[in-house]
Amino acid sequence: MAKWSSSSTSRTNGKQEKNGKKLQIVIEKLQRSLLLRKRSPPALPRLRPLDGSESSRGVPDDVKEGHFVVMAIGDDEKLKRFVVPLSCLTHPSFVRLLDQAAEEYGFEHEGAIVVPCKPSELEKIIQDHQWLEKLLALN
Repeated sequence: MAKWSSSSTSRTNGKQEKNGKKLQIVIEKLQRSLLLRKRSPPALPRLRPLDGSESSRGVPDDVKEGHFVVMAIGDDEKLKRFVVPLSCLTHPSFVRLLDQAAEEYGFEHEGAIVVPCKPSELEKIIQDHQWLEKLLALN
């Protein structure tokens, strides 16, 4: 009758543990890559003023210094363009929108920032912000 050697059994268990750990690492990496994959933003058309004018910096003429362009996308997948003052970056609702945009689309594209909200919602946030700025200016 053959005797089982405890050393051969421990070697087999050691290999199984190593293979199990490697498999677990591969599964975790795959899960992370799937979770981190971002939905790409909708394709943005090249936006130019209707008269064909564009400043030398490549920024449309209607985007004044201290402003940036944001595109709101509603449920109907239609985009609406907004020229937003930099001061909106301090508005909590606007910051939440930017966080959502980062989660959903990332910021690895050129051009306007796309936010996942209805244009009417973004209009309200901008109006609220402008109202707060006017109120603070009175004090």
